[in-house]
Amino acid sequence: MKKRFPQTGFTLIELLVVVAVIGILIALLLPAVQAAREAARRSSCTNNLKQIGIALHLYHDVHQQLPAGWTATHPATGEPYYLGKPGWAWGASILPFLEQGSVIETLVDFNRPIPDPVHAVARTTHLKIYRCPSDVGDDTFLLDSGPNPPPNYDPEFFDTELATANYIGVFGTVRMLQVCGGSGDCVGNGSVVFQQGFRFADLRDGLSQTFVVGERSSQISPSTWIGVVAGGAHAPGRIVGVAATPPNSDQQAFSNFSSYHPAGTNFLAADGSVKMLSETIDMASYHALCTRAGGDVPTQVP
Repeated sequence: MKKRFPQTGFTLIELLVVVAVIGILIALLLPAVQAAREAARRSSCTNNLKQIGIALHLYHDVHQQLPAGWTATHPATGEPYYLGKPGWAWGASILPFLEQGSVIETLVDFNRPIPDPVHAVARTTHLKIYRCPSDVGDDTFLLDSGPNPPPNYDPEFFDTELATANYIGVFGTVRMLQVCGGSGDCVGNGSVVFQQGFRFADLRDGLSQTFVVGERSSQISPSTWIGVVAGGAHAPGRIVGVAATPPNSDQQAFSNFSSYHPAGTNFLAADGSVKMLSETIDMASYHALCTRAGGDVPTQVP
């Protein structure tokens, strides 16, 4: 008589139970994996800002002041003009102190304006030090022309690409429309403004209580390390930001600070420390942190 062996396979119900258990485990595991990845990206982003902080201190040691937000003059009068040329930004000025001196030596001529053909490569040069890993936006963006072009507008320059950056200078709490144009000198109450570089001694609110650089996501408004291009839409707002609304709170505020981090937005203080602010921060404290000499003390410190 032929010996019969017991059946050892799965029943359909058992198979469905196993599949359901695996699905539950994956559902539980994915958020943890995503959180771990974001923690790593946030750590890298914080490190970028710390490196920028070191570069700003080195620049200050050499030049006895922080870099101006951007520098430019009027093509006809030669006087300082916030939509003039050459327009290079603070981010370009500190490149030699970020071990990016080769970019300056081979791609940039600070005496020529940004739209000059010699800067075709520099304008789209992607620098990892200026990109937050949490930002999934493109490495370059198309610069559109603004509605009211200045007298030195270069129509052949638009639309073209500029390198994207996620770190912008802190212009202050006053909207740029209030101090730029007309008789305004485009100098906000923050630490990174037009044409003027401040000494650490000028930041009278204290280095640890004064922000110099903050984050901005490319989703709200693409920014750049290059500079202010005459005729470009929101040109100064591409390199500096205004603390008019809480960080990451207003998706329509082009000049706002923002990030892709779920916990908040990173800021670099003048002492080199990095702090993360939530959009629920008290506005009085936020304004105190984003002014250079307001004489106010933040009551809510991150």
